[in-house]
Amino acid sequence: MSGKLLQVNDIRVSYGHAEILHGISFGMDAGSIVTVIGANGAGKTTLLNAIMGVVPCSGTVLYQGRPAPRSVEGRVSAGMCLVPERRELFATMSVEDNLELGGFLRRAADRKETLGEVYQRFPRLAERRRQLAGTLSGGERQMLALGRALMSRPRLLLLDEPSLGLAPKIVAEILTIVSELRSSGVSILLVEQNARAALEIADEGHLVELGEIRRSGPAAELAVDPALMASYLGGE
Repeated sequence: MSGKLLQVNDIRVSYGHAEILHGISFGMDAGSIVTVIGANGAGKTTLLNAIMGVVPCSGTVLYQGRPAPRSVEGRVSAGMCLVPERRELFATMSVEDNLELGGFLRRAADRKETLGEVYQRFPRLAERRRQLAGTLSGGERQMLALGRALMSRPRLLLLDEPSLGLAPKIVAEILTIVSELRSSGVSILLVEQNARAALEIADEGHLVELGEIRRSGPAAELAVDPALMASYLGGE
């Protein structure tokens, strides 16, 4: 049994004869933000998809000390939720309908209560509740993706590149929201190419290169590591 909220052991993913992830292992505590950083193509998104059950993998995924349910739906019901890189919103549906879909596994009364909480956290979504999702700005679409995930009341939120394609000011706003979610009891596994921003809000960090974890440690230490600064943080 694991004392961690999430523990992954020797995760391997292959596409055909090519192995993409090569035995990744790490754990994370409840109430923490853990970030996985690395360049494009390092395997970060594949790792999240393996943990969520979207792609098959070998190794073990333990959630709350037990093997995670086999299906994606089972993992969502258990309290895991993935916000994918492309957000995957329903562009021709309203903001509120997108949010309602996020809580489809829950009772109507519970959905209504959570919807109010989401609108309180994201006032702009409340203002645009009747607006089509496809007409939102990039930052608003990311807020909607986060809000939709919160409708399922997750204990563990897996975020794939939430800053992708956003202006720096909006990135700061989104990551502030992500940091605030921790205080509400949501644990977060954050995949980010923007390593500096991710390490600023994370407790722990893992550097993935070519499908392997090459460095791990407290985020504050990784943020001042000379080699990481030169390669990923814009240092010299």
